[in-house]
Amino acid sequence: MQQDKHVFCQTVDSLNSSGSFRVLVGVTGSVAALKLPVLVDQLLQLPGVDVRVVTTEHAKHFYNHAEVAAKIYSDQDEWELWKQRSDPVLHIELRRWADLFVIAPLDANTLGKISNGICDNLLTCVVRAWDTSRPLLFCPAMNTAMWLHPITAQQISRLKEFGYVEIPCISKKLVCGDEGKGAMAEVSTIISVVEQHLHVLTEESQQKTDITK
Repeated sequence: MQQDKHVFCQTVDSLNSSGSFRVLVGVTGSVAALKLPVLVDQLLQLPGVDVRVVTTEHAKHFYNHAEVAAKIYSDQDEWELWKQRSDPVLHIELRRWADLFVIAPLDANTLGKISNGICDNLLTCVVRAWDTSRPLLFCPAMNTAMWLHPITAQQISRLKEFGYVEIPCISKKLVCGDEGKGAMAEVSTIISVVEQHLHVLTEESQQKTDITK
């Protein structure tokens, strides 16, 4: 019990940040998750940005944990380390920590969950608890046939109604061999959109500072 408590404290302590902006990256079970190490590396090159990652279990299949230059949180961290009422709840701690949440990739399964309010893992719990005054960006990624299913457009629209920002998928030859729309946006595009939102956050922070002077 004492050892578990120590590990939990280390988990929560790792949310301490020296950066000016705290970016939480969500990664789900699309083959595009293999780009996670590159995405994290490029985010960390932005001035003053600190990064943490929240992963679904299926996403782990596609990337090498050792190649990701940021702390990764998964369902195990939430469910195995909470022992009593006085312990922090990880999805709430992550929600409080992050200034911006970018889900890249967002697979069809998690898209369906979020659009219907389902929160059955750490990542979807963070989304359900998210402060909608803060940016949440999502990058759909799925097979072309799945993308073209009529329900996909409905679910994308629902997320936009929540105030979330889509970084649209692109057309290319997919890993499965199909060619068409459904591939995750290029990492460079994602970085550019994140930068735009961080710029807005900088301006808002400056305005608040000016008001208090």
